[in-house]
Amino acid sequence: MRDLPQQSDPNLIAGAEGYEDAGVYKLSNDIALVQTLDFFTPIVDDAYTFGKIAVTNALSDVYAMGGRPLTAMNIVCFPATKMDLSILNRVLAGGLDKLQEAEVTLVGGHSVEDPELKYGLSVTGLIHPDKVVFNRGCVPGDRLILTKPLGTGIISTAIKAGMAGEKAIARAVYSMTALNKKAAELMLEVGVHACTDVTGFGLLGHACEMIEGTEAAIIIDSSAVPYIPEAREMADMGLVPGGTTRNRCFREVMVDMEPGLHIFVSDILFDPQTSGGLLISLPAEKAGELLDRLHQEGIVDAAIIGRVEAGPAGRIRVH
Repeated sequence: MRDLPQQSDPNLIAGAEGYEDAGVYKLSNDIALVQTLDFFTPIVDDAYTFGKIAVTNALSDVYAMGGRPLTAMNIVCFPATKMDLSILNRVLAGGLDKLQEAEVTLVGGHSVEDPELKYGLSVTGLIHPDKVVFNRGCVPGDRLILTKPLGTGIISTAIKAGMAGEKAIARAVYSMTALNKKAAELMLEVGVHACTDVTGFGLLGHACEMIEGTEAAIIIDSSAVPYIPEAREMADMGLVPGGTTRNRCFREVMVDMEPGLHIFVSDILFDPQTSGGLLISLPAEKAGELLDRLHQEGIVDAAIIGRVEAGPAGRIRVH
């Protein structure tokens, strides 16, 4: 992707050249489109729940940019000769219910026959061109807020192995189906410097994207990071997804782990998330207000997990 020639367009605010969560294209002085797409294979057994998770995940990139999702189109890969169409109907029903909750209009979609079920969305949203929230923009002195607990990758791995308990599954599903809509609205009201949503690259992977190539550094307080409690027991049993290792190998050159930290700290911070929370960088004097408002709105796992410093450039320290 990085080696492909980049297109030049004066109206392109955010495109494929960076690590932004969605593309942003200016239509006028007051309106820009926010565009994204995402789809994946089932990570839970229930078809209806899978549909809800897939939609929540796809909408999240628009929220992370500060945009308002407006329309969506289904992306479906389905093994029609191996799987009953009633399963697909349940997936789409779950997705539609979540779209209605988000006040997003489904305008169509496309399906293909495929050996493995996959589902997701392309999403179009709106934003003012001057109000786009980029993932790069952290300012020394900022505090970092994470709005959802980590651990969905570990628990999804345990589900596939048939080793996840009902409580762990319920907690993971609750997190993965919770829209980032309210968190995004609140961060815009309070005012932030940068934001990204935490998904497949894990918390540390996405934090690296926020400061890569900048003069800023990030300090993470591992004891403050929220995670689903059952994830630790499952990680200790070896139920760590392969994506954790890939994330760690790719980004460990930017990360300094304090000696003596339990291996679980690395596992949970590199755990690939599905439909994770927002990672928000904002002035220290506003962090308490935003955290209080998040808690008041029922986003109870939101926590201040670290801070931004002036250097060393492009480094993350975890203690």
